[in-house]
Amino acid sequence: MNRILSTALIFSALTQYSAGQSFQEKSTSASQVRLSVTNVGTFGNAFRGYRDGTGTPSCEFPAGSGTEHLFESGIWIGGVDAGGGIRVSTSAYDAPQGYAPGRGGFEFTPTTSLGETSSLKDHPNYRTNAVSHQDFNATCVDTNILVPGTTIPISNHLTPMGISMTMSTYNWNYRFSDFFVVVDVTLKNVGIETYNDVYAALWANKVVRNINRTPAGAGGAVFYQQGGNGYDDSLQLAYRFDATGDPGWTDSYIGQKFLGAEDKSGFHHPLVNGLEDHYNAWIFNNSGQALYFFPTTDDQRYVKMTQGLNQDPCWDNPNGAPCAAGTGANIQAQLNAAGNRSDLLSVGPFQNFAPGDEIKLAFAFVLAKKVDDGQPNTVNNSTQRSRLLANAQWAQTCYNGEDQNFNGQLDAGEDRDGNGKITRYILPSPPDAPQVRAIPGDGFIDLFWTDRSERSIDPISQQRDFAGYRAYVSQLGFDVDASQRTAETFRKYGEWDQRGDGVFYETGLESIKLTEPVQFQGDTLTYRYGLRLENVPNGWQRAVAVTAFDQGDPDTQLESLESSFAQSSARVFPGTPAQLSMEANPPYVYPNPYYAGAAWEGQSAFQDESRRLMFANLPAQAEIRIHSPAGDLLDVLFHNAQGSDQLSQRWFRTFANPEEHNVVLSGGEYAWDILSKDRQMISHGLYRYTVLNLQTGESYSGHFTLIK
Repeated sequence: MNRILSTALIFSALTQYSAGQSFQEKSTSASQVRLSVTNVGTFGNAFRGYRDGTGTPSCEFPAGSGTEHLFESGIWIGGVDAGGGIRVSTSAYDAPQGYAPGRGGFEFTPTTSLGETSSLKDHPNYRTNAVSHQDFNATCVDTNILVPGTTIPISNHLTPMGISMTMSTYNWNYRFSDFFVVVDVTLKNVGIETYNDVYAALWANKVVRNINRTPAGAGGAVFYQQGGNGYDDSLQLAYRFDATGDPGWTDSYIGQKFLGAEDKSGFHHPLVNGLEDHYNAWIFNNSGQALYFFPTTDDQRYVKMTQGLNQDPCWDNPNGAPCAAGTGANIQAQLNAAGNRSDLLSVGPFQNFAPGDEIKLAFAFVLAKKVDDGQPNTVNNSTQRSRLLANAQWAQTCYNGEDQNFNGQLDAGEDRDGNGKITRYILPSPPDAPQVRAIPGDGFIDLFWTDRSERSIDPISQQRDFAGYRAYVSQLGFDVDASQRTAETFRKYGEWDQRGDGVFYETGLESIKLTEPVQFQGDTLTYRYGLRLENVPNGWQRAVAVTAFDQGDPDTQLESLESSFAQSSARVFPGTPAQLSMEANPPYVYPNPYYAGAAWEGQSAFQDESRRLMFANLPAQAEIRIHSPAGDLLDVLFHNAQGSDQLSQRWFRTFANPEEHNVVLSGGEYAWDILSKDRQMISHGLYRYTVLNLQTGESYSGHFTLIK
């Protein structure tokens, strides 16, 4: 079904309740996952960010890649009341337009704002009770049958269960955990009914497409029908991949994984005490299918939560007699084929859910790059999925925390923090990432960094276990390659580890330690280390990073851990610095002549707006006028050394993403998109340009050639 999203104006008006708490949305940014989270218990934004002008990703991974993975997602809960009636409440389900107040299936309304805290001590939202590097927290309820403050009914929501949902999301910037976001949910019975046979679930409509390659929703329903689905019942992991949409640009997986649950009777998990896990999938918003039908009533939704496809005899043996006597379908093969599906991962049953009781559940959105085995995405074999499964194990390890043997009990030696109960969401911690400053020059990049990593305390050993530093630089053209923007594109430039700790090579830090610490104007940090990356071509974007790594712990068989690229990286453009005199250092253009697209431009859905012709040796503040062979004024460009004008161009927004990354320009170069002041394409020919120094009045003229 075609999805036509509401305009930003209509959506804004609907979500500003006249009474109570307004709708709020934020995007995770500590990890490499950019997941939209709201205070109504939904995840993903139905690609609304690409329609309302905000650009807010729905579930982008890796950050800045344009590869989306999720249309929308939400929590379901259902049970049987004392009279035998079935009730189900959902925070999201199949809706071609996504969330809107009062829309059917979006039955929770907010009671709090969407709070944000961080465990990072230098973060503005640092709180001692924060769990991760970025926590989002909110509470919403299903108790309203009208949109608060209005007379608008919530469609088909006539018998609320009486549930208060407190939702938290957690994400970290560590390299071994920056590929998942945890969803921690506490469901409290605030009504008057006692429920039995309660099931809870995470519903999701996952869509893996690259919106730089194919704009969100392009082609209507076809855009959403390119993915395959699957379920790994050993990990309680429902996943999706792009089978036929944008191969080469979307070689990645997204999974929704169940981590664990607790209620008044204790800890629950399928691998511990027989909690049931049910996986279902259906054609998005299509209730006419026999097996894969969209459930439109509470009774149908409850059936989906309690009777999974993974329990069907055709799931494991489509050729067996029990399958032939039933649906007769090769379910896993059918789900693996391209289509637009929602899927549901549910767990239960929980019994005697009385007023005041709570059920605590944890899920995770897990993302991973496909392991390239030379075969197409449609094969979806164990090799291609291996990184997804490994990442899912890391999410489970994170949830387990002190429960090292995963039995739901605090055993001897597990109470690391001495609080007498299992503390979950504990990850081994690398040293704090160094603070990095990158300064590009003509054919080089200077890197400077602080020494704060050396004072890091390991949360488990309570010792300083810093070992050394590593510097990285991306491959040439990483930013415009179809499979770019992941840590895999970095190549190690150098490694230095301290002497005297008996680990690694003990090369020492002397070669990178500055003779005297340096500071920069407007920067309060003191930089004690530095190095120069030589022979770096001008005009090309390079990602650079400096990380710190620790000694590891042989006693616990924990390998050495390294800090995140995300906290200590920059996108840098080597080039000429700002010039004081154009007479001494005349401006020039490159490539000149320009042939039908420079290699650094890449390919995107906005190709005609993503050209880059470079003006170099410019003053710090300059006006550039471009004239046709006939003398007509085609464009006027304004350059400043910080690059604020050119960073708003389509190429930079697509391939550098200044809102996401620390983008650093050399100060003396300007990238022109080869569009006129009227946003028209410039034809081939010889063109004249004039550069005016806005500080001194000095001017310079030259020519360049376009060959298209």
